[in-house]
Amino acid sequence: MREEMRTFGYLCPKCGKTVMKSRSVFALEASGTEVECDCGGSALRVEFDGERYRLQVPCGLCGGTHIAVCPSDRVLKGATALACTGPMKQFCCFIGPEGTVEKQLKELAVLAEKERKQGEEEAFLDNVIMYEVLSELKDIASRPDGIVCACGSSRYSMEVRRSAVDIICRDCGAKLRVPAATDRDLDDLCCHMKLTLPGKK
Repeated sequence: MREEMRTFGYLCPKCGKTVMKSRSVFALEASGTEVECDCGGSALRVEFDGERYRLQVPCGLCGGTHIAVCPSDRVLKGATALACTGPMKQFCCFIGPEGTVEKQLKELAVLAEKERKQGEEEAFLDNVIMYEVLSELKDIASRPDGIVCACGSSRYSMEVRRSAVDIICRDCGAKLRVPAATDRDLDDLCCHMKLTLPGKK
């Protein structure tokens, strides 16, 4: 007689890969069990008190760990899904037959990748221009007195914003905003061998 198996699947918040492993119903009922990612960075923990299962679920969507308490039928029969309690409210863990869990995990991985890319795209108005502007600023800063303030200070900090970089004098607080959204912004910056902050009197 073939032993009944249950498959657990989740997205590892550490490495971003899908984790899917099967455990026997006997093992789940007998004691606590772990479903660990191969990277060693996360593990789904399952504990049974004789009536209910308590699951600690690593979440690849929000990066946190969710606690779920389920009746035994929900874990040992059919298919079930546990949701992320973060802002996305999407399912982040699947339990059930291997084929069902595999299908749901693939969809979860696609969703997580879309969210990640969207987050990256929203960081700057134009990623390429911003990186080029930062590279150009680095070149200017490497020159002797490449970035100075009219107050006489050469100590400054940079704050990277969505479509610009603010250069701020650490002594007088004067600010020079360098636009970083269009090709024109990059061309304008490339014309400068040095940058001088306006200074505060």
